[in-house]
Amino acid sequence: MMPIATQPVLIDQVYQQLVESIADGSLLPGSRIRQEELAEWLGVSRQPVSHALQLLKHQGLLTESGKRGLTVAPLDAGRIVDLYQVRTSLDALAARLAAQRCAAGSANASLRRQLEESLENGASLKPDRPAAVFIQADVDFHTTIYRLSGNSAIEETVAAQWPHLKRSMGVVLDNPDERLLVWHEHAAIVRFILAGDAQRAELAAHDHTSRAGSETAKRLAPLISNEAA
Repeated sequence: MMPIATQPVLIDQVYQQLVESIADGSLLPGSRIRQEELAEWLGVSRQPVSHALQLLKHQGLLTESGKRGLTVAPLDAGRIVDLYQVRTSLDALAARLAAQRCAAGSANASLRRQLEESLENGASLKPDRPAAVFIQADVDFHTTIYRLSGNSAIEETVAAQWPHLKRSMGVVLDNPDERLLVWHEHAAIVRFILAGDAQRAELAAHDHTSRAGSETAKRLAPLISNEAA
């Protein structure tokens, strides 16, 4: 039998590249999406691009705009606020569970090391690195905590919303001061988790994500106003 893995891999690669471009602002709200141009730009055939575009449309990152065809959907501040409310609770739960596992000695040793490495990698990023690099480092950090918690439903729930969350994170993480603050808060979360202090880990994670959500809403407000005008 002939291998068939190449096409799904290509679709995923095209999808991820487009999510990153939308998240970091390379593709702004209202930008027209032309399948042929994307295929040429990415150096692939039209088929994986077509599949990736349908996925993005289904997730609400692209929208049909009459004769203009597919365009990048406008930012939905209300939805982002809703997502951060849910994620705040899940991040707090994940940190508490991860700390409890560390305290009980049942935490996966490899994931503990991965958490320390993700913190080190993110904190060592130069302030002038592209926003996309900081976004992915942030995603990797929190995903490691979800896995360390031992509750797979947390990662599965948040993973479905990362495309929208990444987009909002791009608006905030273009600020060098915010980048430094984020990793300072991450360091406190890691310290409490690895020490097995479930109560303080939960509080630190809750406060971190809640603050990030508030900062995101504040930064999105003028953008939404400009689009409405």
